[in-house]
Amino acid sequence: MTGPTAPGELRLAVALDGCGWHPAAWREPDARPRELFSGRYWTELVQEAERGRLDFVTIEDTLALQSSRYDGPDGRVDQVRGRLDAVLVAARAAPRTRAIGLVPTVVVTHTEPFHVAKAVATLDHVSSGRAGVRVRVRAGRDEAAHFGRRDLPPARPADLFDEAADYVEVMRRLWDSWEDDAEIRDVATGRFIDRDKLHHIDFAGRWFSVRGPSIVPRPPQGQPLVTALAHAAVPYRFAAGSVDLVHVTPRDAADAARILRDLRAEQAAAGRLAESLRVFADLVVFLDDAEGRAAARRARLDELAGREFRSDAAVFAGTPAGLADVLEEWAGAGIDGFQLRPAGVPTDLTAITRGLVPELRRRGLVPPEYGAGTLRGLLGFPRAANRYAAAPPEPAAT
Repeated sequence: MTGPTAPGELRLAVALDGCGWHPAAWREPDARPRELFSGRYWTELVQEAERGRLDFVTIEDTLALQSSRYDGPDGRVDQVRGRLDAVLVAARAAPRTRAIGLVPTVVVTHTEPFHVAKAVATLDHVSSGRAGVRVRVRAGRDEAAHFGRRDLPPARPADLFDEAADYVEVMRRLWDSWEDDAEIRDVATGRFIDRDKLHHIDFAGRWFSVRGPSIVPRPPQGQPLVTALAHAAVPYRFAAGSVDLVHVTPRDAADAARILRDLRAEQAAAGRLAESLRVFADLVVFLDDAEGRAAARRARLDELAGREFRSDAAVFAGTPAGLADVLEEWAGAGIDGFQLRPAGVPTDLTAITRGLVPELRRRGLVPPEYGAGTLRGLLGFPRAANRYAAAPPEPAAT
């Protein structure tokens, strides 16, 4: 885990969801609800994020319709319902962008790791090394009813996170199941692959039994970035043991420092202190250049929604400069980066890219340009070694 952010090293991402994170944002004059289910809409949002030199975007996804309730459908018809598949949206945006990371959300509770591993590996190939995946655990009965394979929630909720840990392990092994030079493609000899460099992973656990190898050659990054959102002890334990980047939801700098201590303890217990674990704080943002207008917009959207907006993450309403102050303070507590959830799109997305980012750049907190060609490189991770490849021989003594 890294320490306090050095000058120019603050990382920044945005989370894209519909017309924004406020449920009434689709009713804003500049919203584009008629385009929500078009590839052009999502591609243009990602392109705007790239113009702001953001490191990556995450794209929300679930296996049930959106709801204002945590325990099932709410029956409301005055809020956005329905969404496109996040992996396919990322694949659509990939050839129309050049540097920004693409991190779709995948629910791992009901899907199969083989299918998701090959989809994310494909995304890494078509984006030339900019893919990641945000793994999400879901315990809702409404999602389980689409599959009919088990009852939820389980008697032991921690089982879902143990299952997710195995899921990530299977994906990682599948990404390694092709060595980097397994493809020969020698027309003269007629050899396309070296079969000795494709490996059965032979994973057998409580939830999955996967033989492998993958059908997709090893991703350009070796291992696409794996991320997760965590709020409490059990998901902290999962994240510290399994992912590369964890999203957390502190309320202030002191809370951020406490969360970091908890994550470090879990990372040590998992035997991963030698590995980097990036920690990003999530915030919902309402932004405006004029003091008070962002808060007034939030109040107006709350009135349209019929209730006060609340979130699992902290909510900021103010100016880009005021938000920069908050980010700088939290970064001083050890946070590596921030994922901002624009309350309304495009209003708050463009306020991030055209207002906040220049302010952070003036303070020397973010780099002026992309510094690497892959998502792992942008975030300071080396290209992942392959667990199945033979170690290179030691140089001969002279």
